[in-house]
Amino acid sequence: MREAGARLMARDRIGRDVFLRGSPEGLRVVRKPRWEASLYELIAAYGLVKARAMPAVHIVARRKVMTLDEALDLVARMVGQRLEWASLQSFLPEDLEPDHYRSAVASSFVAALELARQGRLQLAQDEAFAPLMVKAA
Repeated sequence: MREAGARLMARDRIGRDVFLRGSPEGLRVVRKPRWEASLYELIAAYGLVKARAMPAVHIVARRKVMTLDEALDLVARMVGQRLEWASLQSFLPEDLEPDHYRSAVASSFVAALELARQGRLQLAQDEAFAPLMVKAA
């Protein structure tokens, strides 16, 4: 009898070792759509996702530019003709398009620096952002 009582007392107890679940609740499932979309909106969203995944192809249009060799020839010829100080931009042809003009100014500047490095011309500028003046050395 003692042994049977000890086994009963050694078992798991409700509330201490084991907990009852209680009575089952009646859970309701409410199904409501969270969004609405038309067929057009679905196809547009699919297109956006596909467009993000596709690599972008860029085609760079060829622009007319003045090469450094052309600018070197132009500045060297013009400096040989003028003996006094002249603005670097006065060496450029008058009939240039705006995009080609910017390229010509940049190339002529580099050409003038190269000719000054070679000792073939002198550069002068009175102040910052003033015109760059050139003269044969």
